[in-house]
Amino acid sequence: MAAYAALTSLLHILDDIKHHPSPPISIHQQQFESITQTVTSLQEFLETYNSPFANTNEADPLEIRIAEAAYAAQDVIESHIMDMIKLRKSSGAYHGQIHSGGETSSMQSKPLMWFNYFGFLMKPIYHGRKISYIDNLCLKKVIKDMDLVKKEAMKISVSKAQLQRSVSTSGGSSRSSIMVGFGDASREIMDKLTNGVDDRRLQVIPIVGMGGIGKTTLAKHVYAHPYIKEHFDIRAWVTISQSFDTREILCELLSQANKKSKEEMSGMSENEVGLALHKYLFNRRFIIVMDDMWSVDAWDKMQNFFPDNWNGSRIVVTTRQSQLSSQLNKNYCLRLKLLDEVSSWDLFSNSVFGEESCPLELEDIGKKIVENCRGLPLAIVVVGGLLKKMEHTKECWESIRTNSSSVVNSADEDFCLKILKLSYSHLPVYLKPCFIYMGVFDEDRAVRVSTLVKLWDSEGFLRPQSGKSLETSAKEYLNELVDRNLILVHELGSTGNIKRCKVHDLLRDLCCREAGKQGFYYVTGKHESQALNRQRCVVIPRGTSKDEVRDALQSMPLARTLLCHCDEVVPMPESRLLRTLKAFDTDRSGSHNYLFDDLFQFVNSRYLAVGVQRVSEIPSSITFLWNLQTLIIFHSTMVDASYISGMTQLKHIEFHKGDIFMKHPPAFPWVVMNNLQTLKGVALNFPVKYIPYIKKLTGTNFALGNLMYMVKLESCRCYEPNWSLDTIFPRCLKKLSLGSHTSSWVLTGLNLEKIGALPLLQKLKLERAGFENGVWETSEEQFPSLKYLELKWCRLVSWITDSSHIPCLEKLRLYAIKELKEIPCEIGEIPTMQSIHLEYCSKSVVESAKAIAEEQDEIQVRAVLFNNSNNQALRWSLAGPNF
Repeated sequence: MAAYAALTSLLHILDDIKHHPSPPISIHQQQFESITQTVTSLQEFLETYNSPFANTNEADPLEIRIAEAAYAAQDVIESHIMDMIKLRKSSGAYHGQIHSGGETSSMQSKPLMWFNYFGFLMKPIYHGRKISYIDNLCLKKVIKDMDLVKKEAMKISVSKAQLQRSVSTSGGSSRSSIMVGFGDASREIMDKLTNGVDDRRLQVIPIVGMGGIGKTTLAKHVYAHPYIKEHFDIRAWVTISQSFDTREILCELLSQANKKSKEEMSGMSENEVGLALHKYLFNRRFIIVMDDMWSVDAWDKMQNFFPDNWNGSRIVVTTRQSQLSSQLNKNYCLRLKLLDEVSSWDLFSNSVFGEESCPLELEDIGKKIVENCRGLPLAIVVVGGLLKKMEHTKECWESIRTNSSSVVNSADEDFCLKILKLSYSHLPVYLKPCFIYMGVFDEDRAVRVSTLVKLWDSEGFLRPQSGKSLETSAKEYLNELVDRNLILVHELGSTGNIKRCKVHDLLRDLCCREAGKQGFYYVTGKHESQALNRQRCVVIPRGTSKDEVRDALQSMPLARTLLCHCDEVVPMPESRLLRTLKAFDTDRSGSHNYLFDDLFQFVNSRYLAVGVQRVSEIPSSITFLWNLQTLIIFHSTMVDASYISGMTQLKHIEFHKGDIFMKHPPAFPWVVMNNLQTLKGVALNFPVKYIPYIKKLTGTNFALGNLMYMVKLESCRCYEPNWSLDTIFPRCLKKLSLGSHTSSWVLTGLNLEKIGALPLLQKLKLERAGFENGVWETSEEQFPSLKYLELKWCRLVSWITDSSHIPCLEKLRLYAIKELKEIPCEIGEIPTMQSIHLEYCSKSVVESAKAIAEEQDEIQVRAVLFNNSNNQALRWSLAGPNF
């Protein structure tokens, strides 16, 4: 995993140099091709390599050698870049000295400006020899070492056979299972299995959930239920291996169905066994459980051998992969959720004490232990099994409580950790670094998807794919990990996209274990520190002491990433090769205030998210950051950021809290920033045609007429907007937020028509808008794609609409719309409508929402009322099942 990530990151460095408009160094074509070919070959090798150390606590020596060879190449290249830029600084280029063909012209301390500033810095400088080409000897040695590793890898015959697992006849492990907390799920499955009167067709019933959540336990419980035994003529259970043997599975099913020995089928082909099974099942009501299915291939190869007898036969499939469930049954699947507090305690008590009650003196400690298991049944059962064998004393239980999360993964290594690790081991190698990276975030931390995507990009984990941006690839990676139930969706955005995600604590522990095993990242206070000087990624979690922070930062000369989550002031790290520095988070208050000049010594930076000290200008030294892609700054003053405008590699620029402006200097043309996708917190007092491909724009007091030049704009948020008669919104706009911090502004009917005509608009937020004459009357063919509508402090008295006018609306939120008389009843008639959220609106509006909820049972209404005596009776009168 670490080896593959190192190779992918090296390819990104080579690609960045090759395609940069003014690369800081050059690599001879022959050497460039040699490295690229070797790296690609090693990647292909790892994509099919089955490591003999995968299920051990040891790192694979071959993978370590591959990773170290890739790291060595990165060190040579990036160190040379750092030296070249340092030399250019010292040569006077930084202070305005121009070198061109050995000639020098002075700009008399005037800083070299935008249009050619960085490009000029990257030109060769002559001091007796040309130094822009990387040192041949160093690179030749790196290439030679990589070739040796490649030859060693090629000698290994990659076995086509994957890990085989014998077909189980009894639902897997003999470990006793306790059915707690799945009462509703059990009844739902029982109904689906036995309700053959209403639906007699053969049905596949998928049960989906993360590893250890209880899919097999639930299936076994239902499979063994007396009513199921009575209802079905034939019952059979098989467990599907990752690389399954179709014939073996069919033999097992036939053997359980006809009660004959599998030896009697020894001379039969796969097709013959399948036909015999089909014949025996024909006209009989059967239930088959296919446990732990990993791919739809198993189903495709066997489904024709299961006859549809139109008698209510059923096939139950358990799987960790959500995508597979939809392929098996487009209309239904049972998704198991984590247990709640009561069910978790019941399961724990049964695991430890059986029919007896937990002693009162142990109950508080026990509940804290259960809380650490975070509702995962497998974790609860394993910890319970451990405590069952220990002395039932406060001292023993307290020792388990202090680190119960780790105990779950260590108490029963063969049973618990390997089950969780199965999902990881089965991942494609390109997904493994992205999943393991989830361990760098604090426990229970919900991570913004936008942040995660930027970090994956900065780390170089993402494989370039033809016709796709790296951001698109990253979101596909995330969706695949979600489908595999390795990453949990924590929060959805207003239009249904994944906004925040997280991993279960046990899976996070697995991430940290694998990272420590392979040296992928170092978590201060968690991982052993003997190899800290070789670490490439250092994580400082919350609660880290000052001494631990200081020791870590003084011992990481080769680190490329520093992720700081602690509240302590973090000094500048010693490594000058840093690419990723994250010491500020938009979801948490506080930040570490650095000096710009200190930050800009990291010339290979790709991602900077930091707080800075009070300054009036971002210094010109920022332009030495030749490959900076993400810049997120927290500050509290007005700052001149003009030098940024010449940095063509930037993808994301975000400024929080303070005011930022970018001047247009006379006599110097602007550089088109073709890569820029996000611009937040910058005053648009410069020609927007130089940011033509912007996708996300957030700002204040800019002319909406300029948006017409942004042909790829998807999200726009503007406070104090300036309208003009020629305002034209880009047709690609999906999210639009317009408002004011202080006073109301007029929203004319013409402006509303322009917004309503946007074909892709899914989300619209209006704040302090004054509708013309207080009336909003929609019309046909407006808002064809709108899913989310929010009005906040708007002057709206009458709203006239029809269910066909906003045909896709799902969510409506009204905040302090005090003059509106009622919500049109037609809103409730929109087929897609799901919820209405009201805060501090009039009584008549709330009552109209109540009427909609009573008419349309599927619409949920939530109302927040002013806390006064007049509203107490209203609260009681409005209470209902969906209100």
